[in-house]
Amino acid sequence: MNLRDATVDDAPAIAAIYNPYIIDTTISFEEDPVQDDEIARRIGDVQAAGLPWLVAEEEGVVIGYAYATKWRVRHAYRHSVESTVYLAPAAARKGVGSALYQALLERLRAGGYHLVIGGIALPNDASVALHEKMGYEKAAHFKEVGFKFGRWLDVGYWQKKLTAD
Repeated sequence: MNLRDATVDDAPAIAAIYNPYIIDTTISFEEDPVQDDEIARRIGDVQAAGLPWLVAEEEGVVIGYAYATKWRVRHAYRHSVESTVYLAPAAARKGVGSALYQALLERLRAGGYHLVIGGIALPNDASVALHEKMGYEKAAHFKEVGFKFGRWLDVGYWQKKLTAD
């Protein structure tokens, strides 16, 4: 497995991984599939903000990705980011998510970020397990904040401190 920075050329592969989560699950609160050009724009926006967007590939095929975005726009939040990871189904439970998150966390720590936050649509045992394995701790639980597929959904937030301060 190879981990590297994403490029806009990865947009079709990333869309192919992400769109089934939109269409078939409540893991993503997006409701319409995302086109390749929109994914390319998102990659560019994340990287232009100085944040990492990483992909994992196996034999040249993208099998997962992870990235960080600003937590909030107000200046006082500038030391906190939100992390995201998605995997192709065949890559699940093979250490790909852990490898991506480890590399992402190292980049964020090196970038001087203090706190990383992961939002998880609940229930999602696999994502909770990954975040807790990586040292995140549950910090909040919002009830019925999303509505998809005719039902209300909860979201939990996990956080991990990246600095000793």
